[in-house]
Amino acid sequence: MELYLQSFSFTANIVAPIFFIVFLGYLLKRLRVIDEAFIGTASRLVFMITLPALVFMSISRTDFHAVFNPQQLGFVLFGTLISFVGLWVIAKRWVTRPEDLGVFIQGAFRSNYGIIGLAVSYNLFSDSGLAQASLLLALVIPLFNVLSIVALTIPAQRSGSASLGKTVLEVLKNPLIIAVCLALPFSYFGFQLPDIAQKTGRYFANLTLPLALLAIGGSLNLDSLRNTSAQATWATLCKLVILPFLLTLAAWVYGFRGQDLTMLMVLFGCPTAAASFVMAKAMGGNPELAANIILMTTLGSVLTLSAGIYLMRVFGVI
Repeated sequence: MELYLQSFSFTANIVAPIFFIVFLGYLLKRLRVIDEAFIGTASRLVFMITLPALVFMSISRTDFHAVFNPQQLGFVLFGTLISFVGLWVIAKRWVTRPEDLGVFIQGAFRSNYGIIGLAVSYNLFSDSGLAQASLLLALVIPLFNVLSIVALTIPAQRSGSASLGKTVLEVLKNPLIIAVCLALPFSYFGFQLPDIAQKTGRYFANLTLPLALLAIGGSLNLDSLRNTSAQATWATLCKLVILPFLLTLAAWVYGFRGQDLTMLMVLFGCPTAAASFVMAKAMGGNPELAANIILMTTLGSVLTLSAGIYLMRVFGVI
């Protein structure tokens, strides 16, 4: 019994602060302390400046040879691709509207790892978890974007050449990708930033998670749950339960243990990325379905991520 209480306390200390700030963002929006303008500005600030600063600082101060794990990166790549294909094969049998099919697939596989994942990884493993998560993020950012454009383009039978080219260009211009590329030489060769640059970078990096989590909470619209469909429910179950369980089990069978296994569980178990709504709306998908999936997975991940971390603790993985 003492083990279970200790594990529950450990899990609460990891997850509760993250989702408390998300709830605080929702509450502040309802009380009109923050508004849509603040949420939009905060989101842009995080995406363009503070999150790239966080990623750069976490990678540049880490020994690349100690955290680089090609087997883990390869598992994430192939696990995501297999999940994507499997979701497509199954979903097209019962999702009949083209504008729903791509949104369903995107919502069921695309994780909000850049915010929720980094926060959980840091709370779990401190700087080493943040550095490892940043390297994983460098892989999944372009991967998620390219697969999302494929999912939203092909079902609607559009010519995807221009859209795909534009997406590739946007991926290359992504501030997070640029931050990773700039940080890797520092990590690989052991270069050091001047003290002034390090302190300035840490100031920006420290803004990232609380500001991003507040923006996520402020953007939640619980009223949309009234219009929740069976498709949104199944996408949520796939995103939070089915895929994380199957992929984490596969990772364990493959031989991952400890921090590596837990990091994979967190990556696959994160809620759907808010950017999926923007992409769905821009490419003619069903924006209401996308919004419902984001909302349901964000709320549901409070329970599923907590349960996953709790089980990792109980079974001695961490």
